[in-house]
Amino acid sequence: MIDKSATEIDDELIGMRRDIHRHPDLAGEERRTSALVTERLRAAGLAVVTGVGGHGVVAVLDGVGEGPTVAYRADMDAVDDNEMFDCAFASQVPGAAHLCGHDLHTAIGVGIALVLARLRKQLNGRVVFVFQPAEETCEGARAMIEDGVLERTAPQEIYALHCGPNPVGTFAVGPGQPGQDRFRIELAGPGAADDARRLVAMIDGLSTVGRPQAPRQLQQLMDDMQTPDGPLARFVYALSRSSSGDDGARVHAYLRAWPESRYAEVREEVRRWVDALPRGRVEFTEPPLPAMVCSPELNAAAASYLRGALGADAVMVLHAAYPFNGEDFAYFLHHVAGAMFYLGVANPETGINGVPHSPDFAADEHAIGIGVRAMAGFLSHRLDALA
Repeated sequence: MIDKSATEIDDELIGMRRDIHRHPDLAGEERRTSALVTERLRAAGLAVVTGVGGHGVVAVLDGVGEGPTVAYRADMDAVDDNEMFDCAFASQVPGAAHLCGHDLHTAIGVGIALVLARLRKQLNGRVVFVFQPAEETCEGARAMIEDGVLERTAPQEIYALHCGPNPVGTFAVGPGQPGQDRFRIELAGPGAADDARRLVAMIDGLSTVGRPQAPRQLQQLMDDMQTPDGPLARFVYALSRSSSGDDGARVHAYLRAWPESRYAEVREEVRRWVDALPRGRVEFTEPPLPAMVCSPELNAAAASYLRGALGADAVMVLHAAYPFNGEDFAYFLHHVAGAMFYLGVANPETGINGVPHSPDFAADEHAIGIGVRAMAGFLSHRLDALA
């Protein structure tokens, strides 16, 4: 039944994705996208509330019987950048592009809701769909939580998908994604510019991993992520830049690290470097963006379900976090057990790399239907498991 219902809306969802892709909304400006989501879900009979934490949309689907509540989150906003991948539905908004796949995330979230709405009579319990604004600025999840989304809906579990560079037709489950720390160093005195340049070299030198620049490097990164206790079991990825003027020099830096204990260690090291300078001062963001830590038990449950539904080779188990992206879905997981899974959108044969936030990011649209079928089935499965 799920496959039949999903097949009937495949073309509609691809069209919706392309519409959102042509007209991307930046963080905090998701009026058009949230209106599309609202219109489609209300037409399907879901109870919809808008304006949650900004332009967030919350839609509730009740089955025919009493039961548990599970939630599914999809982010809606675009990246503040220009698109490089040439396609017929390229962004028409200068300085805004869906380079992280949130257009797919939104279309898939709508698709899951439409499929389960058609199967409402087979559901015992409630599914809550959370369409989140402002993920790219790491503000939307916290805003929705502060607006009471979890208190009002009380989900026992919450899930999400994210586009990944694994092959289309596959999923990856893993420990999560790193958080992010930021800091600023102020320097004064005649040697401030030279001190700033040295600090940039020292901060960047903290990195134990670098962004892949070629397909071979990306494959090595994916191999390392699948290696238990491998080279990415602990990592730091740091980037910094300096500027100088008549009043001194400044260094701005951000870093991602795993596990979270590494942030305290790095902060202490940076403080020692700055304290050794006669007129240096460092200010850290308080607190850092937390790491997104997925439930190992729910990861295992998802891997088992997806292998049964899609085949043993369709699920990749990651033992390390992807080092270069954070996720404010972390805030939801600090309140509710859950996990984010990585939906393969890469297709090297057609030149689609599937690497989020790369300037030439693109996704194989077959992934939309795959994601809808897999997650509609999995959410239904979790309702039964929790009953």
